[in-house]
Amino acid sequence: MSSDVSIKLSTLNARFIHASLGLRYLLANMGDLRAVTQLQEFIINSRPIDIVESLLIGNPKIIALGVYIWNAGETLQVVKLIKTISPETIVILGGPEVTYETEQQEITRFADYVITGQADIIFRETCKILLSNLKPPQKIIKAPPFKLCEINFPYNEYSDEDIKNRVIYIEASRGCPFKCEFCLSSLDKTVYPFELNAFLAEMQKLYERGVRSFKFIDRTFNLKIDTSIKIMEFFLQKIQPDSNPHEKIYLHFELIPDHLPEKLKTIIQRFPQDSLQFEIGIQSLNTEIQDLISRKQDNKKSEQNLIWIRQNTYAHIHADLIIGLPGETVESFAAGFNKLISIDPHEIQVGVLKRLRGTPIIRHSGLYDMRYNPEAPYEILSNNIINFPTMQKLKRFARYWDMVANSGRFTHTKLFLLGSDPFENFLSLSNWLHAVTDQTHNIALARLFSLLFDFMVNKLKLDKDKATELLLKDYAVSGIKGKAKFMLSPDINIEAVKADKRRSESRQKRHQAK
Repeated sequence: MSSDVSIKLSTLNARFIHASLGLRYLLANMGDLRAVTQLQEFIINSRPIDIVESLLIGNPKIIALGVYIWNAGETLQVVKLIKTISPETIVILGGPEVTYETEQQEITRFADYVITGQADIIFRETCKILLSNLKPPQKIIKAPPFKLCEINFPYNEYSDEDIKNRVIYIEASRGCPFKCEFCLSSLDKTVYPFELNAFLAEMQKLYERGVRSFKFIDRTFNLKIDTSIKIMEFFLQKIQPDSNPHEKIYLHFELIPDHLPEKLKTIIQRFPQDSLQFEIGIQSLNTEIQDLISRKQDNKKSEQNLIWIRQNTYAHIHADLIIGLPGETVESFAAGFNKLISIDPHEIQVGVLKRLRGTPIIRHSGLYDMRYNPEAPYEILSNNIINFPTMQKLKRFARYWDMVANSGRFTHTKLFLLGSDPFENFLSLSNWLHAVTDQTHNIALARLFSLLFDFMVNKLKLDKDKATELLLKDYAVSGIKGKAKFMLSPDINIEAVKADKRRSESRQKRHQAK
């Protein structure tokens, strides 16, 4: 590590495979300070004291930390330790978690400066002032607006190790035109695109360096269809049989569900299997709730488009629903969930409403008695429709759903478990799993297979041989060695079901990459 480092950029990522795009923007735009600036990332599972020890090596004058909803508590501990061990070290905070309600936060009190908003340019200017032994006039520094053409792209700051081992995040635009009140993007005025040719030139560089998986973080990738098509054409040309029949490229986009014109459908159909994933925010299918939270969505078109994608393309569909929206009953959520199940997306991400700092969702708190956890990630605890015990059951539903249905490991068993009323049936499983295990995490996979067998036989009264047959099909492609206790029929041909293995592994890789 160089002793000439004056500035360290850091954050605590949720997992190692995640790489901070925001920090790489800052690094790419440091100008003549780039040579004395170092990027150093950690994960939230690391001990704060170990993180601080590493950050203080070389005695940097400035340590800048990106604060997000998933790392707020851990980052607070890091900041406290830095200021205790090395009070002369200047701590600068930035990121969405400290951009709003800044002064009310404990972490602000311990930090020296907080930059709110997009800090791509103002961070460098702030560091120049501080390295000149001067002080910015205010502790809370609001980033002024700028044009995207004024900043450097961050993609050269992905190292070869990043490209080899981590998710590569990219963006073709910033902002969102919609006003969904639970989302921070509702505070944006509009969408600002990067200049397309310059952006595609950066994608070409990443491709030449070996990147084959591109995760777009644009909130509305299909807002401007002509731009969407040009970007997809760029990647499609690289996976055509005449260029390289063995080339594999994987793209992740967030789509508006009710905006899928024919010319976009045409190009989506050209992508081969395992090359596209669409994250599609449905959130609620109750029109009254949509109006209440300022969400504009044509449900009929959304449903038609999801069905079309599912039936006519190879794209993997990851659809989102939210538990706990103001005014939404359990019955309303269940109806939306069952409707989405009937459409059959590959995954349904059941999220829990969070009161993100600065979002307009807070305006409903009084009328709907919305009570949120005061600690990050600020999940809903109860409201005037769903009491605390019921909300806890729904949160466990979401966790077990991710563990069983979204894992890609129980494709045969899941169909039986859902039956004719998927919400009620899975809620029954969820309640039983919690009663038996008192756990929502760290359930070993082999044990989960056995638990599902017990539930199917003892609670659902399914014939043991039939339960074994269903689970064995999934077990054979799970990667677990040895036999589970539910394997009661020795004459079942395991080899006959191993043909599903490649498909299952592909689903699991997509799930893990998220």
